[in-house]
Amino acid sequence: MKRKAGIIILIISMMWVLHTFSKNFMVDPQFEKFISRKDQILTDHNLWISMIRIHILLAIISLITGSLGVIKAIRDKSRNFHRWNGRIYVMSIILNFIPGVYVSFFATGGLPSIIGFLILNSLWLITTILGFWYIRRQRVMLHSQWITRSFFLSFANITIYIIVAISHNLMNFSYGNSYTIAVWLSWSLNLLVSEFMIRRRLFF
Repeated sequence: MKRKAGIIILIISMMWVLHTFSKNFMVDPQFEKFISRKDQILTDHNLWISMIRIHILLAIISLITGSLGVIKAIRDKSRNFHRWNGRIYVMSIILNFIPGVYVSFFATGGLPSIIGFLILNSLWLITTILGFWYIRRQRVMLHSQWITRSFFLSFANITIYIIVAISHNLMNFSYGNSYTIAVWLSWSLNLLVSEFMIRRRLFF
């Protein structure tokens, strides 16, 4: 079961990485479609694009390294690889905090979405730092639990995409309301899933 869970997570992660990279760096590199749905005018268009690109690239790195980190077979085969892979994962999230907070202030849906994103970014950073803090003190079980929470928050963008698709396209909610709902559910639902994984001990 653990092996299957790890492989499924890795496949989903790689598929989303390819989707995200092609969509934001090849199909619509200037984010014209995304910007057209925003409620407010961007104060600095070029700065926002630079920040969102950095945010996406670092999120892609965290998704790749996080996926490799939760697979038990890889951890058991090479502890050294796991350590360095984990360091890259932690750094990608720490470095992503400022770009993530910046783009949060221009979130579609206004203040409720902004608050939701700020909570998401803070939780992502805190869970990651706690995971790193515990492994530095050889508390392996607590490390695994907090990193699992951190890793599932890395899937927030996937959750947002799915919920917006359902609420906006199928249920005819306005795009702004759909996006706000999705932002709040992206971290609350993902944390619930991570708790289920922790209780089932699927990754450690």
